[in-house]
Amino acid sequence: MTFISYAQNFEDIRLWRALKYVENGFYIDIGANDPTQDSVTKAFYDRGWTGINVEPMPNYYHALCEQRPNDINLQCVAGESADDLTFYGIAGTGLSTLDPALAQQHKDAGMDVRSQTVKSRTLASICEQHAGNRPIHFLKIDVEGHEETVLRGMDFTRWRPWIILIETPWERDQTWETLVTGAGYQSILFDGINTYYLAEEHLALKPAFDIPPCNLDEFQFCRGHNFSHPITDAENHLAAALQRAEHAEAQLRAMQNSRAWRALQKLKKVLIRA
Repeated sequence: MTFISYAQNFEDIRLWRALKYVENGFYIDIGANDPTQDSVTKAFYDRGWTGINVEPMPNYYHALCEQRPNDINLQCVAGESADDLTFYGIAGTGLSTLDPALAQQHKDAGMDVRSQTVKSRTLASICEQHAGNRPIHFLKIDVEGHEETVLRGMDFTRWRPWIILIETPWERDQTWETLVTGAGYQSILFDGINTYYLAEEHLALKPAFDIPPCNLDEFQFCRGHNFSHPITDAENHLAAALQRAEHAEAQLRAMQNSRAWRALQKLKKVLIRA
């Protein structure tokens, strides 16, 4: 069965290579964003997995509730404590953040940044309520500069995600990394956007991450994926051509039904008989 990839940078392909033998697995997605576009968990959900999606943006949260009815969807942020926090939303992007400095950078770049008050919960409390004692096969964190507070709110002695991937573009400060490595995880891969960590008790999965995604993974990108834009462009051109053809056909039918056309056909028959 061909694997359909939705993630922006092959994350779901890498994870599936390591975890495809797990049936009915479980994930936690902190900063879930859209349930389909660039989603790391969509392909897993389609294969019977379920999980917890934490997403403060109202439009994405409601979309998750609609499209992921088997998941646990929480409209909040994960933080170091249970507080009300100021969240800076940027609609239609994955750039919303709790970091006021990052928000100002986006605002200076011309983006529409809107602040709102959101509820914060610790990741440990979320796991306590919704994960219980079930294994967490992977934890994904994409919180635009708020990584440390998410990690400080987690109890890695009780809940041990097999794999953790954290969005860590190269320009970001990663002084928080010791919160992960000090909890018994090894950094095994940086893919240009994310850093992957393996729990020490699951290091047997490391070979799955040793080579980049390739043709042997038997995958294809979802419709509209950024990496498949030439195909999308071709489809757009084809759709435009079909629309022009349909318009021309409609004009021809209208002409054939006109009085002038019928009169011309009668005259043509008379001339042929003559």
